[in-house]
Amino acid sequence: MIAVGDAAPDFTVKDQDGEEVSLADFKGRKVLIAFYPLDFSPVCSDQLSVYQEGVKADLADAGITLVGLSVDSPYAHKAFQEKLGIDTVLLSDFEPKGATAKAFGSYIDAAGIANRTLVLIDEDGKVAWTYESPSPGEFPGPDVVRQAISA
Repeated sequence: MIAVGDAAPDFTVKDQDGEEVSLADFKGRKVLIAFYPLDFSPVCSDQLSVYQEGVKADLADAGITLVGLSVDSPYAHKAFQEKLGIDTVLLSDFEPKGATAKAFGSYIDAAGIANRTLVLIDEDGKVAWTYESPSPGEFPGPDVVRQAISA
C-alpha cells in the first residue's frame, strides 16, 4: 500500500466514456480514488451506490473529487454506471491490467483485481490519506470515507 506523504504515481487510463484521464488532470484539486474489485458484483454495487447517496456530496463540499477505479473495461464501467444510476467517474485499469492499482499497492495478484482501497491525493499530487479494507469482500463505509475529509 502506498504511504501517506509519497508522491502519487502518475497514470493515464480511460473513463467510462473512453476519454483519457490522468492524475495530472486533478492538479490543484484533491481527488479520492476508490479502488474496487469488479463492476456488477453485489458488494461493489453496494459500495458505489452508498457513496453516491451518502458521501459524494460531502466530499464535493470539501473540495474532493471522487473517482472509482477497477480492472474492468470502459464499456463495462459505462453499463455499470448506468445500471446503478450514478455519476461517479469510473476509471478503467484494464490494459495493462491492474497497472495503476499495482503502482498504488492495491492490486491482488492472485485474484487479478484491486483490493478495496481508498487513496486521497492532495492538490500537489501527494498521498494525504489511505485506507485498505481487510478483504475485497468488505467495503469501507461512509464513516471511513468521511475520514478523508478531515485528513
